[in-house]
Amino acid sequence: MNEFVERQIGLRWPRAVRRSYEVVIVGGGGHGLATAYYLATRHGITDVAVLERDYIGGGNSGRNTTVIRANYGIPDAVNFYQRSVDLYAGLEEEFGRAVMHSTRGVLWLAHSEATLRGERARAALNTACGAETVFVGPDEIGTICPQIDLTGGGTYPVLGGTYHPRGATARHDRVVWGYAEGAMRLGVHVHQGVGVTGLHRDGGRVVGVETTAGRIDAGVVVSAVGGHATVLASMAGVVLPIRTHPLQAAVTNHYAPILDPIVASADLLVYISQTPRGEFLFGAEIDRQASYSRRSGHDILALCARRVTTLMPFTRQLRILRQWTGSCDMSPDYSPIMGVTGTDGFLITTGWGTWGFKAIPAGGEALAETIATGRPAPLIAPFGLDRFERDRTRADRGSAGTH
Repeated sequence: MNEFVERQIGLRWPRAVRRSYEVVIVGGGGHGLATAYYLATRHGITDVAVLERDYIGGGNSGRNTTVIRANYGIPDAVNFYQRSVDLYAGLEEEFGRAVMHSTRGVLWLAHSEATLRGERARAALNTACGAETVFVGPDEIGTICPQIDLTGGGTYPVLGGTYHPRGATARHDRVVWGYAEGAMRLGVHVHQGVGVTGLHRDGGRVVGVETTAGRIDAGVVVSAVGGHATVLASMAGVVLPIRTHPLQAAVTNHYAPILDPIVASADLLVYISQTPRGEFLFGAEIDRQASYSRRSGHDILALCARRVTTLMPFTRQLRILRQWTGSCDMSPDYSPIMGVTGTDGFLITTGWGTWGFKAIPAGGEALAETIATGRPAPLIAPFGLDRFERDRTRADRGSAGTH
């Protein structure tokens, strides 16, 4: 955090942890803080504590690739993420803080006939749902992003794809600080360095949490953790259909700003964008072995680099600046799980896989509405945990940038 930003942001840390709150949110990342923020700003509920075992934004919110988009493959997801795109566009005005939001457009490439058909269908569905996405051929792709080698190194020729003009990026830490500052200003308590070690239950209802700072009673407990969602849920007697996989990404050294859109390949499962500082940010697939590990490895780095250089040969001259790993909570249908759990007093937001950052505003807003009204918000009702029991899954694997 540079000196200018540090002086500008007013984070009002509470002096002590109270023994009870109306709402306790476990997890001080984007989703947890956004839920607290919207509880306070939309519903006037400020008797809220956000508990973070490390520091705010230090989990997946600080280990992502900052892409914002709504070009998903099922209507429920398109509607949800379009709401998030709209909210992101207004965050700077709402916060009174720069979050470095930049509309860039997302270019999604196809290298096979099957994927080409899928991209045509995606464009039609997105358009019908109000999320602008157009099908583009190789010539149009070359105009939008001349840095792409349309021959794919002679192995993966670009046959076409889709272009999502409202795709954007934002600075992840500034998004987290903006939500934290706004919530704190209205009286929400955000506690860093407070880990949750257990849940307290009265009969079948969750009534509080056990923490490293002692017991805290709560009217509602919300799990907004990333990477250990199944562990916390099991304390409430809830079994989540979630497997957690590491996902690695990296950035290169600075380079002259030349790449406008965010580029992804549906067949190569690779994505690349250029940051405001000129670094090229890229990544590919999740690690196949389920794990909570956040250790980086050279093998994944080499795999990603080979795919990036296939699409953009000029990147071969770049050097890796840094590499990191996040934890992806993957659901069976590649869609999130939000809302009530069947255990009274315990709600969840999980299953974000590789698409959690883009969902922060809409997810926080809808979960806050669910808590305040006692009813699932319409925007997230299709993504409830009970959909698996009812055989109403929301399969959307084709919309994932990584698998």
